[in-house]
Amino acid sequence: MTHPAPLLHAVDDLAFRALSTPRANAPTYVLLHGIGMSHRYLARLHAELAADAEVHSIDLPGYAGLPKPRGNPGIREVSEALGLVLDRLDVQDAVVVGHSMGAQWAVELGVRRPDLVAGVVTFGPVTDSERRGPLTQAALLFRDSALEPPRVNGIVFTDYARCGPAWYVRQTRHMLSYPIEDRVATLTVPLLVLRGGTDPIARQAWAKRLAARAADGVVAVVPGHRHLAQFTAPAASAERIRAFVAAKVSTPLR
Repeated sequence: MTHPAPLLHAVDDLAFRALSTPRANAPTYVLLHGIGMSHRYLARLHAELAADAEVHSIDLPGYAGLPKPRGNPGIREVSEALGLVLDRLDVQDAVVVGHSMGAQWAVELGVRRPDLVAGVVTFGPVTDSERRGPLTQAALLFRDSALEPPRVNGIVFTDYARCGPAWYVRQTRHMLSYPIEDRVATLTVPLLVLRGGTDPIARQAWAKRLAARAADGVVAVVPGHRHLAQFTAPAASAERIRAFVAAKVSTPLR
């Protein structure tokens, strides 16, 4: 699959990049990357979902070579601006898929914009309420990275370099303080908590606790894969997302 030319969008000093695969009369997905990352490690999942859906992969402010905003905007501010960007893209009734920290932006967007979001998928969501310390999270990330394939680690580390350590650290404060378990409890749309079966960052117990807090939450697993299952098992990941949409989400075709 070849992406169309990326489109840049600015909301005040928050710069976004959208890479979109349009498709009429089909479900719509929005993919959000995690801390330090970009659309690149979501490209395989994008391609799988785009076989029968419209898909928008979004690079968020300060990441993927985009300008760093003034100050240190939190989950709420970025999610509100993201909603305006999706309005410009004429996105409606979308299933928003957020990986890792991207799950936090996805949940917040779902809470604030149920007119735009038909369902939320948190893929390898952070951060586990029982393991929210910065040193613990760093150790878990290192443990996962050591066993991920070299190809995806190459994407991860080059994206981290583009992000830069200062912005990464500033955003980490938001990642560790965001009460995702409380925010999913206010969702009015269905929630899928998806994880790789051997993901040390988003454990099964955490996935179950998170789903249980939602009014309509379910858990799905991609067996034998780790935190980056969307890259290492894109077809299986897309299959579970489609099954969730078919069972739980009302997505009118346009």
